[in-house]
Amino acid sequence: MSASGNGAPALRLEGLSVARGGRPVVIEVDLEVPPAQVTTLLGANGAGKSTLVLAVAGILRATGGSVLLGDRDLTRLRPEQVRSAGVAVVPEGRRLLPGLTVEDNLRVATYALARDDAKSGLAYALELFPELEKRRTSVARLLSGGEQQMLVLAQALVSRPKIMLVDELSLGLAPVVVKRLVPTLASVAESGVGVLLIEQFAHVALALAQTAYVIEGGRIHYSGTAQKLKDEPELLHSAYLLAGEAVPPAPESPA
Repeated sequence: MSASGNGAPALRLEGLSVARGGRPVVIEVDLEVPPAQVTTLLGANGAGKSTLVLAVAGILRATGGSVLLGDRDLTRLRPEQVRSAGVAVVPEGRRLLPGLTVEDNLRVATYALARDDAKSGLAYALELFPELEKRRTSVARLLSGGEQQMLVLAQALVSRPKIMLVDELSLGLAPVVVKRLVPTLASVAESGVGVLLIEQFAHVALALAQTAYVIEGGRIHYSGTAQKLKDEPELLHSAYLLAGEAVPPAPESPA
Protein backbone atom coordinates (compact mmCIF):
# COMPACT_ATOMS: atom_id res chain seq x y z
CA MET A 1 0.00 0.00 0.00
CA SER A 2 1.38 3.37 -0.99
CA ALA A 3 1.00 5.95 1.75
CA SER A 4 2.56 9.02 3.23
CA GLY A 5 4.33 9.13 6.53
CA ASN A 6 1.03 9.91 8.29
CA GLY A 7 -0.63 6.81 6.86
CA ALA A 8 -2.74 8.57 4.21
CA PRO A 9 -3.37 6.33 1.19
CA ALA A 10 -2.35 6.95 -2.40
CA LEU A 11 -4.69 6.53 -5.34
CA ARG A 12 -3.28 4.07 -7.87
CA LEU A 13 -4.45 3.17 -11.34
CA GLU A 14 -3.04 -0.17 -12.45
CA GLY A 15 -3.47 -1.09 -16.10
CA LEU A 16 -6.69 0.93 -16.29
CA SER A 17 -8.55 0.66 -19.60
CA VAL A 18 -11.85 2.38 -20.48
CA ALA A 19 -13.93 2.27 -23.67
CA ARG A 20 -16.61 4.67 -24.87
CA GLY A 21 -18.99 3.75 -27.66
CA GLY A 22 -17.11 0.50 -28.11
CA ARG A 23 -13.85 2.34 -28.79
CA PRO A 24 -10.86 2.11 -26.41
CA VAL A 25 -10.15 5.58 -25.01
CA VAL A 26 -7.92 4.86 -22.00
CA ILE A 27 -5.47 2.03 -22.55
CA GLU A 28 -3.58 0.22 -19.77
CA VAL A 29 -2.80 3.36 -17.77
CA ASP A 30 -0.59 3.15 -14.69
CA LEU A 31 -0.73 6.31 -12.59
CA GLU A 32 -0.30 7.21 -8.92
CA VAL A 33 -1.62 10.17 -6.94
CA PRO A 34 0.32 10.30 -3.66
CA PRO A 35 -1.09 12.06 -0.62
CA ALA A 36 -0.02 15.58 0.30
CA GLN A 37 1.07 16.66 -3.16
CA VAL A 38 -0.23 17.75 -6.55
CA THR A 39 0.10 15.41 -9.53
CA THR A 40 -0.85 16.61 -13.01
CA LEU A 41 -2.12 14.78 -16.09
CA LEU A 42 -1.51 16.64 -19.35
CA GLY A 43 -2.40 15.94 -22.96
CA ALA A 44 -4.29 17.16 -25.99
CA ASN A 45 -8.06 17.23 -26.34
CA GLY A 46 -9.35 13.70 -26.89
CA ALA A 47 -6.32 12.05 -25.32
CA GLY A 48 -8.45 10.35 -22.66
CA LYS A 49 -8.02 12.63 -19.65
CA SER A 50 -11.67 13.24 -18.80
CA THR A 51 -12.60 9.63 -19.53
CA LEU A 52 -9.98 8.54 -17.01
CA VAL A 53 -11.44 10.88 -14.37
CA LEU A 54 -14.99 9.62 -14.97
CA ALA A 55 -13.80 6.02 -14.63
CA VAL A 56 -12.11 6.76 -11.30
CA ALA A 57 -15.34 8.47 -10.16
CA GLY A 58 -17.35 5.33 -10.96
CA ILE A 59 -19.39 7.09 -13.65
CA LEU A 60 -17.80 5.07 -16.48
CA ARG A 61 -17.04 1.38 -16.10
CA ALA A 62 -13.45 0.23 -16.59
CA THR A 63 -12.95 -2.50 -19.18
CA GLY A 64 -9.70 -3.59 -17.57
CA GLY A 65 -7.29 -2.87 -14.75
CA SER A 66 -7.90 -1.48 -11.28
CA VAL A 67 -8.52 1.72 -9.33
CA LEU A 68 -7.08 1.38 -5.83
CA LEU A 69 -7.14 3.67 -2.81
CA GLY A 70 -4.45 2.22 -0.62
CA ASP A 71 -5.43 -1.45 -0.40
CA ARG A 72 -9.09 -0.84 -1.21
CA ASP A 73 -10.33 -1.69 -4.70
CA LEU A 74 -12.68 1.02 -6.00
CA THR A 75 -12.90 -0.28 -9.55
CA ARG A 76 -16.53 -1.43 -9.55
CA LEU A 77 -17.99 0.89 -6.95
CA ARG A 78 -20.84 3.29 -7.65
CA PRO A 79 -20.09 7.04 -7.65
CA GLU A 80 -21.53 7.58 -4.16
CA GLN A 81 -19.39 4.71 -2.84
CA VAL A 82 -16.27 6.21 -4.42
CA ARG A 83 -17.05 9.52 -2.69
CA SER A 84 -17.64 7.78 0.62
CA ALA A 85 -14.29 6.02 0.28
CA GLY A 86 -12.60 9.43 0.21
CA VAL A 87 -12.20 10.29 -3.49
CA ALA A 88 -13.77 13.60 -4.54
CA VAL A 89 -14.08 14.46 -8.23
CA VAL A 90 -14.57 17.91 -9.77
CA PRO A 91 -15.57 17.05 -13.36
CA GLU A 92 -15.08 19.32 -16.35
CA GLY A 93 -17.72 22.02 -16.43
CA ARG A 94 -19.22 23.67 -13.38
CA ARG A 95 -22.03 21.30 -12.39
CA LEU A 96 -24.13 23.03 -9.76
CA LEU A 97 -27.78 23.17 -8.77
CA PRO A 98 -28.33 26.60 -10.32
CA GLY A 99 -31.62 27.39 -8.58
CA LEU A 100 -30.25 26.72 -5.09
CA THR A 101 -28.24 29.09 -2.93
CA VAL A 102 -24.52 28.71 -2.26
CA GLU A 103 -25.25 27.33 1.19
CA ASP A 104 -27.82 24.83 -0.09
CA ASN A 105 -25.43 23.61 -2.80
CA LEU A 106 -22.86 22.95 -0.09
CA ARG A 107 -25.37 21.27 2.21
CA VAL A 108 -26.45 18.93 -0.58
CA ALA A 109 -22.80 17.81 -0.81
CA THR A 110 -22.85 16.84 2.90
CA TYR A 111 -25.90 14.57 2.67
CA ALA A 112 -23.94 11.40 3.50
CA LEU A 113 -22.01 12.93 6.41
CA ALA A 114 -22.78 12.81 10.11
CA ARG A 115 -24.08 16.10 11.49
CA ASP A 116 -20.81 17.12 13.17
CA ASP A 117 -18.77 16.15 10.09
CA ALA A 118 -21.11 18.12 7.85
CA LYS A 119 -20.83 21.17 10.09
CA SER A 120 -17.02 21.05 10.24
CA GLY A 121 -16.76 20.31 6.50
CA LEU A 122 -18.92 23.30 5.66
CA ALA A 123 -16.82 25.54 7.90
CA TYR A 124 -13.62 24.21 6.30
CA ALA A 125 -14.85 24.89 2.75
CA LEU A 126 -15.98 28.42 3.60
CA GLU A 127 -12.67 29.12 5.31
CA LEU A 128 -10.86 28.16 2.10
CA PHE A 129 -13.21 30.34 0.02
CA PRO A 130 -14.23 33.40 2.07
CA GLU A 131 -15.77 34.84 -1.10
CA LEU A 132 -18.49 32.20 -0.77
CA GLU A 133 -19.17 33.12 2.84
CA LYS A 134 -20.26 36.54 1.60
CA ARG A 135 -22.52 34.93 -1.03
CA ARG A 136 -24.11 32.18 1.13
CA THR A 137 -27.65 33.28 0.31
CA SER A 138 -26.99 34.00 -3.38
CA VAL A 139 -28.47 31.71 -6.01
CA ALA A 140 -25.74 29.71 -7.77
CA ARG A 141 -26.69 30.78 -11.28
CA LEU A 142 -26.07 34.43 -10.32
CA LEU A 143 -22.47 33.80 -9.31
CA SER A 144 -19.56 34.77 -11.53
CA GLY A 145 -17.67 31.99 -13.31
CA GLY A 146 -14.89 32.20 -10.74
CA GLU A 147 -17.33 31.99 -7.84
CA GLN A 148 -19.03 29.01 -9.44
CA GLN A 149 -15.68 27.23 -9.74
CA MET A 150 -14.97 28.00 -6.09
CA LEU A 151 -18.35 26.49 -5.23
CA VAL A 152 -17.76 23.22 -7.07
CA LEU A 153 -14.34 22.93 -5.42
CA ALA A 154 -15.96 23.66 -2.05
CA GLN A 155 -18.58 20.97 -2.70
CA ALA A 156 -15.79 18.45 -3.21
CA LEU A 157 -13.94 19.57 -0.09
CA VAL A 158 -16.79 19.56 2.44
CA SER A 159 -16.35 15.79 2.86
CA ARG A 160 -12.63 16.28 3.67
CA PRO A 161 -11.51 13.81 0.98
CA LYS A 162 -8.27 11.86 0.95
CA ILE A 163 -7.90 12.33 -2.83
CA MET A 164 -9.28 15.10 -5.07
CA LEU A 165 -9.42 14.99 -8.87
CA VAL A 166 -9.90 18.35 -10.62
CA ASP A 167 -10.66 18.32 -14.35
CA GLU A 168 -9.89 21.62 -16.12
CA LEU A 169 -9.62 24.05 -13.23
CA SER A 170 -9.14 27.13 -15.43
CA LEU A 171 -11.67 26.39 -18.18
CA GLY A 172 -13.43 29.62 -19.13
CA LEU A 173 -11.92 31.62 -16.28
CA ALA A 174 -10.00 34.89 -16.36
CA PRO A 175 -6.29 34.64 -15.46
CA VAL A 176 -6.81 36.66 -12.29
CA VAL A 177 -9.34 34.06 -11.09
CA VAL A 178 -6.98 31.19 -11.89
CA LYS A 179 -4.28 32.93 -9.85
CA ARG A 180 -6.72 33.02 -6.94
CA LEU A 181 -7.58 29.31 -7.17
CA VAL A 182 -4.10 27.84 -7.62
CA PRO A 183 -2.86 28.64 -4.08
CA THR A 184 -5.98 27.01 -2.65
CA LEU A 185 -5.15 23.72 -4.37
CA ALA A 186 -1.62 23.99 -3.01
CA SER A 187 -3.05 24.54 0.47
CA VAL A 188 -5.35 21.53 0.12
CA ALA A 189 -2.38 19.35 -0.85
CA GLU A 190 -0.32 20.68 2.05
CA SER A 191 -3.12 19.57 4.39
CA GLY A 192 -2.47 15.96 3.30
CA VAL A 193 -4.88 15.53 0.37
CA GLY A 194 -3.57 14.00 -2.84
CA VAL A 195 -4.61 16.18 -5.79
CA LEU A 196 -4.74 15.13 -9.44
CA LEU A 197 -4.99 18.23 -11.62
CA ILE A 198 -5.97 18.11 -15.29
CA GLU A 199 -5.35 21.53 -16.73
CA GLN A 200 -5.42 23.08 -20.22
CA PHE A 201 -2.62 25.51 -19.37
CA ALA A 202 0.39 23.26 -18.87
CA HIS A 203 2.50 25.99 -17.27
CA VAL A 204 -0.13 26.46 -14.52
CA ALA A 205 -0.17 22.74 -13.71
CA LEU A 206 3.59 22.30 -13.86
CA ALA A 207 4.17 25.23 -11.53
CA LEU A 208 1.95 23.57 -8.95
CA ALA A 209 2.69 19.85 -9.39
CA GLN A 210 5.53 17.69 -8.17
CA THR A 211 4.79 14.78 -10.51
CA ALA A 212 3.48 14.86 -14.08
CA TYR A 213 2.04 12.42 -16.58
CA VAL A 214 1.48 13.01 -20.30
CA ILE A 215 -1.20 11.00 -22.07
CA GLU A 216 -1.33 10.51 -25.85
CA GLY A 217 -3.97 8.43 -27.59
CA GLY A 218 -5.12 6.95 -24.29
CA ARG A 219 -1.66 5.78 -23.22
CA ILE A 220 0.81 7.30 -20.80
CA HIS A 221 3.87 8.46 -22.73
CA TYR A 222 5.62 10.31 -19.91
CA SER A 223 5.68 9.88 -16.16
CA GLY A 224 8.20 11.69 -14.02
CA THR A 225 8.87 14.98 -12.34
CA ALA A 226 7.06 18.14 -13.32
CA GLN A 227 10.42 19.88 -13.28
CA LYS A 228 11.70 17.68 -16.11
CA LEU A 229 8.76 18.67 -18.30
CA LYS A 230 9.51 22.32 -17.57
CA ASP A 231 13.17 21.77 -18.41
CA GLU A 232 12.45 19.69 -21.54
CA PRO A 233 9.25 21.17 -23.04
CA GLU A 234 9.64 19.13 -26.22
CA LEU A 235 8.39 16.12 -24.21
CA LEU A 236 5.08 17.90 -23.76
CA HIS A 237 4.96 19.54 -27.19
CA SER A 238 5.05 16.14 -28.89
CA ALA A 239 1.85 15.07 -27.11
CA TYR A 240 -0.05 18.01 -28.58
CA LEU A 241 1.61 18.00 -31.98
CA LEU A 242 0.86 14.31 -32.51
CA ALA A 243 -2.80 15.17 -31.95
CA GLY A 244 -2.61 18.07 -34.41
CA GLU A 245 -2.85 20.74 -31.71
CA ALA A 246 -0.62 23.55 -30.60
CA VAL A 247 0.39 23.62 -26.97
CA PRO A 248 -2.02 26.04 -25.26
CA PRO A 249 -0.25 29.33 -24.69
CA ALA A 250 0.10 30.85 -21.26
CA PRO A 251 -2.81 33.14 -20.49
CA GLU A 252 -2.01 36.80 -20.47
CA SER A 253 -1.03 38.21 -17.11
CA PRO A 254 -3.80 40.21 -15.52
CA ALA A 255 -3.30 43.96 -15.55
